Amino acid sequence: MARKTRRARKKYYILKKGSRVSIFTGRQPRQAALKAATRGYTEIRLRERGRRNKDGTYSIHVFKGSRQKVTVSADNRVDWLPSSVWKPTVRKVGVERVKTIRGR
Repeated sequence: MARKTRRARKKYYILKKGSRVSIFTGRQPRQAALKAATRGYTEIRLRERGRRNKDGTYSIHVFKGSRQKVTVSADNRVDWLPSSVWKPTVRKVGVERVKTIRGR
C-alpha cells in the first residue's frame, strides 16, 4: 500500500512598510520574498503570521530583493500573458530574532 506523503502547508508572511501591511503566502520565506520582490520591494523583512519560537521570540527573515523586466517570446507564453514580465531575484541576508513587534 502506498504511503501518503505530507505536504508542507501554505504559510502567511507579513511585510510592514511604514503604516502599510502586506501579506504574502508561500511554503517557505523565500517564496514569499520572491512575491514581494515582484511587487517592487527591495528591503524585505518577513515575519510568519501567528508563529513564535519556543523562547517567545519572533523570527524576522531578512532579504535583499530586486526585479528586472524581461521579454517573453510568443512561443513560450500563453495568450493572456503580456510580452514583458517582472523577474524577481532575492538574496537572504539573515534571520533576526526579536522579543516584541513594533507597531502592535
